[in-house]
Amino acid sequence: MNRITQLFNIQYPIIQGGMIWNSGYKLASAVSNAGGLGLIGAGSMYPDVLREHIQKCKKATDKPFGVNVPMLYPNIEEIIQIIIEEDVKIVFTSAGNPKTWTSYLKENGITVVHVVSSSKFALKAQEAGVDAVVAEGFEAGGHNGREETTTITLIPMVRENISIPLIAAGGIATGRGMLAAMVLGADGVQMGSRFAASTESSAHDNFKKTIVETGEGDTQLTLKELAPVRLIKNKFFNDVQELYAKCPTKEDLENLLGKRRAKRGMFEGDLVEGELEIGQIAGLIHDIKPVEIIIKEVMEEFELAKKEAQDFRF
Repeated sequence: MNRITQLFNIQYPIIQGGMIWNSGYKLASAVSNAGGLGLIGAGSMYPDVLREHIQKCKKATDKPFGVNVPMLYPNIEEIIQIIIEEDVKIVFTSAGNPKTWTSYLKENGITVVHVVSSSKFALKAQEAGVDAVVAEGFEAGGHNGREETTTITLIPMVRENISIPLIAAGGIATGRGMLAAMVLGADGVQMGSRFAASTESSAHDNFKKTIVETGEGDTQLTLKELAPVRLIKNKFFNDVQELYAKCPTKEDLENLLGKRRAKRGMFEGDLVEGELEIGQIAGLIHDIKPVEIIIKEVMEEFELAKKEAQDFRF
């Protein structure tokens, strides 16, 4: 066991990212049943839908699972109360100040982890009393840090500044990537894109197939004036780039983005006008598999890579 497996009482130090439109109870429970930590993504759920997914997850697994909560969520107070009422023991917070809810959550017996994109904010999260941090490099899919610090640079910088457990995220989908992150100072890893392309992901099959077809250079970080997001290049992405050529205002970008773009792309499968969020590591994802097999293969590759590293001689 290491600090992450002990903290969450799980078998492997693998956390499934709480991705919007991908991370329902089926994915979260499958990851937890396979020895990792599954997370329900509250960011794309109305409060009553979240409650339903928590209750279904409890029935689908007797292992620990958690909820990922973007703190900019408009119904944040109601979401937090549902989490407490449903006796969820692990919460990952993101997109906000960890001081806002950490103390309250911990007073209610909840283990709190905060997602950061810099060592500066990792230190602030530690000072706020969180139990661990996820340090996410800008290779990651979905919403991202403005600093554009790569995972291989970010992890040792964060490790140098904090003493609490550290989870690496961004560009990790394989056992070798997991080992690399832990050599750099992480205690565990969070994988998003690899689990988005799983049988149990709630994403539309069109989106899953597109992840598998996405190659090197097919994603790009954009919309930094709103909230930086890494997207697969499709018609919507091209429309964004064409608008940038006209020096748009923030309002122009908001009007183009509109509402429900992410749901339209990832959940409803509109590959033309939808917002398709995925990490650069999609170029190494070549198939859609059940979660149990994904975790088994990651751990087998991790152990093999560890042995190869031990046998390596200069």
